[in-house]
Amino acid sequence: MQALISVIICTHNPRSDYLKRVLQALKDQTLSLEHWELLLIDNASDKLLASEIDLSWHPNSRHIREDELGLTPARLRGIKEAIGEILVFVDDDNILDLDYLEVSLRISKDYPFVGAWGGQIRPEFEIEPPDWTKPYWNFLAIRQFDCDQWSNSQEQNTTTPCGAGLCIRRFVAQKYSHILHQDPKRMDLDRKGKSLVSCGDTDLALTSCDLGLGTGVFTSLRLTHLMPSQRLQEDYLLNLLQGVSYSVTILNALRGKLPIYPCRSQRIFQKYMRWRMDLRSQRFYDAEQLGKQKAMKEIASWRKVENL
Repeated sequence: MQALISVIICTHNPRSDYLKRVLQALKDQTLSLEHWELLLIDNASDKLLASEIDLSWHPNSRHIREDELGLTPARLRGIKEAIGEILVFVDDDNILDLDYLEVSLRISKDYPFVGAWGGQIRPEFEIEPPDWTKPYWNFLAIRQFDCDQWSNSQEQNTTTPCGAGLCIRRFVAQKYSHILHQDPKRMDLDRKGKSLVSCGDTDLALTSCDLGLGTGVFTSLRLTHLMPSQRLQEDYLLNLLQGVSYSVTILNALRGKLPIYPCRSQRIFQKYMRWRMDLRSQRFYDAEQLGKQKAMKEIASWRKVENL
């Protein structure tokens, strides 16, 4: 039987204990193996994963090596190789609930007007998270909500799924691939090595809206996101927030929403609000502003070149 779903794992130098749990959760899925394929995209790992990771338990599995470093090239390779009508992107630290693929397939049939969707993402922390980190958990791809939501508006962030467990119709993903080859600036969105640039997953999901479909999130679709201890360190979270701020500004510009430079009164108000913050909050505020400023300089350089 032709696979209905293509599960795509994009990974670069994965943590072996995490990847074993990811694969075990896939092995235990309630959806029969004959209805889905498994693609492990080895994104320029130091060691060849095909020689270390056993996928023989799945009759429709493939090891695929992508030597161009970056999450976006790895995703594009997965899109190119996939044969399923629904693509499910699973990070190398995502433990799917055992009915995840079955529920995703049901959603694809029950909601034909939704082109990209995701679900609830609960954390499993390696260490007890300090209380001060909680305001920043949203940046760690943690999502929990009480009701199903969908929309065909690009402005509805609450209905836009993130990359962890992202489900998308193949023709939408193929359209995204075509857009990226026409606009190479989009290739730089998302992780590359140690870079914490992001929003490639958002761009991918919003392609559904470009095609007149919608995005959605569903309570019945659930996974666990494994969180290593370093993601709770302040330096990591500062770099993450800077990367997200930069990426959101760049993506908005690529999608026609140029940043607005604050006027003098707004700048004075921002400085006053920063002055009222505690020192840690000031550091996070500065990181966010630095990311946005970096993006605005880059956008200005694009426009300068376009006007030559």
